Amino acid sequence: MKVRIKFAKYGVMKFIGHLDTMRFFQKAIRRAGIDVKYSEGFSPHQIMSFASPLGVGVESYGEYMDIEVLSMTSAEEIKRALNQVMVDGVEILSVTLLPDHAKNAMASVSAASYRLHMKEGRFPVDNLKACIQAFYGQETIPYAKETKKSVKELDLKQGIYEIEGDADGTIRMLVNASSSGNIKPAMVFEKFCQFAGLDIPLSACQVTRLETYTDLAGEGEAHRFVPLSEAG
Repeated sequence: MKVRIKFAKYGVMKFIGHLDTMRFFQKAIRRAGIDVKYSEGFSPHQIMSFASPLGVGVESYGEYMDIEVLSMTSAEEIKRALNQVMVDGVEILSVTLLPDHAKNAMASVSAASYRLHMKEGRFPVDNLKACIQAFYGQETIPYAKETKKSVKELDLKQGIYEIEGDADGTIRMLVNASSSGNIKPAMVFEKFCQFAGLDIPLSACQVTRLETYTDLAGEGEAHRFVPLSEAG
């Protein structure tokens, strides 16, 4: 049986990298007594798939991983058992039983929403909402993405589905998070600061992933984003 687990990662745990997060959950699943399925072969490992690796320092309330179990009493019981062995900064938010035909979490990701706010004070602009609107109103938002072998020219505008500045001094955005067009919030933050004439390091800003989505739209249809927890 396939099970999708939604969890939050915040506080000091935001500084734990993806590989250590995987190891943490492998141990937590054993401690919780979950009848998880293991791969076959000389080096068996738990069958586990994470939706999208989270950058170090980024908080999230919309993380997902899939596991396979051989038996279970209920999704609610798995949630309860896991939360009993979690540490401060990691919380299981929901557990959903998936149909057999469901794609794994990683293959399902299409978009993600984020919140950015200054760790101290506010963004030093007179009207953040209007400034964000002007930034997004540009015909294109060119970005030079450096890879190990070359520099790739991107148009961030194509991958930013929504962006707005709130009255409380935060920036919210919905961006492409698929493997083919992944737009990181740091890239958008960098270009916004250039546009607004701000000299602010990313380290001064707290990035929080709010949710991770899949797209239920068919070919040629407008996007229909739903959280991965509803993507059975």
